This record gives sequence, structure tokens and C-alpha cells, in this order.
Amino acid sequence: MPSKHQTGTTRGGRRLVWFAAALSGIVAAAVFLAIAELAALLFARGSSPLLTVGSFVIDIVPRWAKEFAIETFGSNDKIFLLVSLGVAVVIAAAIAGVLQQIRPPLGVVVLFAAGVFAGATTVTRAGATPLAVVPVILGLAAGVVILILLSRRLPKRAANGSDDERAAFDRRGFFRVAGIAAAGAVVVGVGARLVNVTTSSITAVRDALKLPAPKSTVTIPDGAEADVDGLSPLFTPNDKFYRVDTALTVPTVDPATWTLTIDGMVGEQVQITFEELLAMGLDEYVITMTCVSNEVGGNLLGNAKWLGIPVRDVLKRAMPDSKADMVLSTSVDGFTASTPLESLTDPNLDAILAVAMNGEPLPLEHGFPVRMVVPGLYGYVSATKWLTKLTVTTFEKDEAYWTPRGYDAKAPIKLSSRIDTPRIDKQVPAGPAKIAGVAWAQTVGIAKVEVSIDNGDWQSVNLTTAINDDTWVQWWMDWEATAGTHYVAVRATDKAGNLQIEKQAPIAPNGSSGWQRTLVRVG
Repeated sequence: MPSKHQTGTTRGGRRLVWFAAALSGIVAAAVFLAIAELAALLFARGSSPLLTVGSFVIDIVPRWAKEFAIETFGSNDKIFLLVSLGVAVVIAAAIAGVLQQIRPPLGVVVLFAAGVFAGATTVTRAGATPLAVVPVILGLAAGVVILILLSRRLPKRAANGSDDERAAFDRRGFFRVAGIAAAGAVVVGVGARLVNVTTSSITAVRDALKLPAPKSTVTIPDGAEADVDGLSPLFTPNDKFYRVDTALTVPTVDPATWTLTIDGMVGEQVQITFEELLAMGLDEYVITMTCVSNEVGGNLLGNAKWLGIPVRDVLKRAMPDSKADMVLSTSVDGFTASTPLESLTDPNLDAILAVAMNGEPLPLEHGFPVRMVVPGLYGYVSATKWLTKLTVTTFEKDEAYWTPRGYDAKAPIKLSSRIDTPRIDKQVPAGPAKIAGVAWAQTVGIAKVEVSIDNGDWQSVNLTTAINDDTWVQWWMDWEATAGTHYVAVRATDKAGNLQIEKQAPIAPNGSSGWQRTLVRVG
């Protein structure tokens, strides 16, 4: 009968074997991804399995999950997704390694199934080439070889349940091979990803791009910006401008090869190059953009100067059919948006194809080289980045990316206002203070903003001079802050006499509504 010491040693050895089995699966998965990254660099840059699976997940997750991610993580939602995918890969790989130890070749089957899934998500992505599946095949082959190689170095269980002495566990040998494979995977995988990003980057192209001077510029009126601490600046800096899209990695598009195709219900299909687009002449516009995911009091909006060409001038070349009522815009990554045709052809509405933002070519993450900007419509139905195609069609015939996911096909931006300062998380000293924020009613304009303190009477506040009806205005009021906790609310009225909707509504299906109410701590 084995002693307690012997029993403990046996149990400890078995735990080590199970750990090693799980580790073999993780190392095999790492090798799989590393070789796939290297092959993607050589054959198809956009076919990294982790990224294509991540893009697939973005497409299939339910609406509530998307909203939660945006609300919780904001512009870091893509990082959260990648970290979550990494954790899921580690867990699944560990299970595959254990299964390979218990009942081979179940671990190989699991790894193969993962490869098939990754391959399917890769070849079905927008713009996938015939070679897109090659990285997955090569990565899968390498991962299977490593899994089998490592699992063979682990002791097997004999029929009587005891350790098979003929397959004694060579710990040093196993961990040496596993360590070499893991280190190689890290070096190859990370190196290939960095080279992929660096060599495919068009940052240098963008930096060297010289756009022609605009034919017209916007005059910023006196009194357009207030000097109040904590108030959003009149123009949102590019690096602070919100970013919400479905692209897990930022698409890279060379303006030298970029084209815009206009097809569908048109008299003539048209294709325009970047040079031809610039030759049409640029004008400057100032337009506030708002995301449908913006909660009441949220920060998913920004104001910027844009250089662009009216969409109506481009559509005119293709001669849209009179029966058409929608334009389906398509991004290079396959995203689509449904924009009412009348919003793009109205001579009184500055719907544009933008090529510059706040005095420089569009940032990569904001749609370089060309994106759409349409005043008065939430971005998901109008602001397609990395634009490559405009299809003239009807709402009855076609639907865009977000429509089957529970959002309205048409989504005008709602009249709204926001308190920027004081913030709920920052105490202010007693004495003279300012309450300030922004308000917007795109295509109509803001007429009045009112504030109520501690459920008291509504007080009209000061407004800055609006640049135009498509931009936000800043507002502020002087306040004698007394010690304690105060309740502050804001509401706006547009130039058509419409009062901001008081009733709270969620962001789906067509944008949030409600008066912002916040607590202010004074001490």
C-alpha cells in the first residue's frame, strides 16, 4: 500500500501532467496564430484569423451587447473584444490539450474545428481574395503538429489506471520543447503583426498628401466660442473625436488606388478616382456629428471643420432614377449605411464626401481617404467611413448593416442638450460658478436653452453665436453655488419652436431622448 508521501507525490505528478496537457494546447494555438500571421503577411494581409473571427463576432453579437460595449468601454470597445477573444482562445486551447491527453485525437479535432471556423470567417469577409484561406491552412497544420508533438511527450494512462512507466514524464524535455515553441510563436506572431501593420500603413502617404486649397471657407462669427473651464471646445480635436464603427482594425486605403463606384438605379454607372474627386473642387463645411449610441449627456458627438464635395454633385453624374429613394453606401470593410436620397440631393443640405478634417487629411480611423458626412442624420445611416461605393436603390429593396439589428432605416438626429460642467464626479467650491454645456438641433438650429436648479423655475441661459444650423452651440450661466448637493437639469428649444423631448428613451431604435439631469456637489 503506497504511503501518504507517495500518494501525494502521485497526485502532484498527475496535476502537473494535466497542467502540461493544457499548456500543450495553448502552445499549439499560439503556433497556429503565429504561423497564420506570418502567412497573412505573405499571402493576404487582411486574413489574420484572430481579426477575422473578431470581425465576425462584431457582426453577430446581439444589439444589447454592442450597446453595452460602447457605453462601458467607448472607443476601447475593440480592445475589450480582442482581450476577450484572447481569453476565449486560451480556454478553448487548454481544453483541446487536455482532450488530446485523455482521448486522442479529440484535441486535434477541436483544433481542426477551430481552423475550419476561422477559415469560414476569413473567406466570407468583404474583399477576401482567393488566397485568404492560405494563412489559416498553414497555421492549422503547424498547430496540429505541435499539439501532437507535445502530447506524445506526456505519460499516458495504462489500462489498469496506473501511470505507464514506459512513457515516464520527461518534464525538462517537455517544457524545453514547449518553451521553444511558445517563444517562437510570440516572436513570429508579434513580429509578423507589427510588420503587417507597418508595411501596410499609409500614414506616410497621408502625411505627404497635399490637398488643393478650398474654393470657399466658413467664416467663424464673433462670439462663437465661450471661455468657460470644463466646456467642450467649439471644435473637437481629431484625437478627441469619438470613434464608433464595426471595423476591428482600421482599414488602410491608398488614395492612389481608391475609386468610388456609383451604381444601382442610375442612368449610367460611374467610377471616380481620388484625383477626379479632388478636381471637382473642395469647399469647407462645419458640421456636428452625433452617434446613435450617444446616451443622454453622453460624449459620442463632436464638431469639426470638413473639406469635401457635395454628394449631390457626384450623384448627378450617374443620373439617379426618379423611383429611387435611398442610397446604400458601402465601406471597404463591407459596412453599409442607408441614407435617404433626398438628404443627399437637397441643395439646401450640405451632405458631403469629406477628405479632410480640422485642417488635415482625414485621420485613418476617421475614414481616410474619403468618408460621408451628412448633417441631421445619425452616423449609422449616413457617415460611412472608408467609402468605396454608392448604390442608388430603395428602402423596400435594400437594407443596411444596422437595420436588421433593430435600428430604424431612417434616423434624424434628435434635438438635445448636454451639461459639460460642473461634472457629477467633481466637487466645486462654494461661491461664484458657471454651469455650461452644448446644445444641437441640426438643420434647424438652437433658439433657446434653459436650466433648472433644484427643480426650480427654468432660466434662459447665454448662447454663443451659432456658426450655422448644422453645428452645436455652447451655452452657459452664472451661478452662486451654495454648499450641499444640487440638482441641475437642462433642456433646449429649436428655431422651429420645438421643445426637447422630456421623456427618456433608449438609443435603439433611433436615438436616445430626455432632459439631462445631474447632481452637483458644492463644498
